[in-house]
Amino acid sequence: MKRKTAREILAESFRELAGSKTADKITVPNIVENCGYSKTTFYRLFKDKYDLMAWDYAQRLQAIVCQTEKADYEWRQILWDVALLYNEQKGYLRNLLLHTSGYQSFSRHMKQLHIETLTKCVLDASGLKELDVKTDMYIRTYCRGTVELGCDWIMGVFQVSHKELAAVFEDCLPVPLQKYLL
Repeated sequence: MKRKTAREILAESFRELAGSKTADKITVPNIVENCGYSKTTFYRLFKDKYDLMAWDYAQRLQAIVCQTEKADYEWRQILWDVALLYNEQKGYLRNLLLHTSGYQSFSRHMKQLHIETLTKCVLDASGLKELDVKTDMYIRTYCRGTVELGCDWIMGVFQVSHKELAAVFEDCLPVPLQKYLL
């Protein structure tokens, strides 16, 4: 059995607190008191609670994307698993979107993380060392659009299942990227 790291325990503590408090009201002392760590440990690992939130989301996304190393794990499954993550963490993610210095703050981080992740996937699939400008533009457009759609879905703008959300993510994949991902 793999032991949890201090980062994972602190992130778990934050998520637990976010179940009953808005993210902007949670303090570092709240986080460390909840899990029995010191502020020194927290600040050795994170700049602030926003750094912790960003790290936590990145870890969850990376756990999904690293599955692509398995031969039978396809891009469609990544889209499904991201939509499932959104579904399972809807309340928590809604809290982050609403209570982290404005809706744009956390969604901007999500977009950048998705762009970096998709860029790596395309580079790995293509064998290229860098992207041409048009492919980079397709990636940025796709990630910005799907993250905004995902945020709208999390916020309740669309009343569809996470399966339907994943299908839209797939249907919106630009044709030039499909050769690398589908």
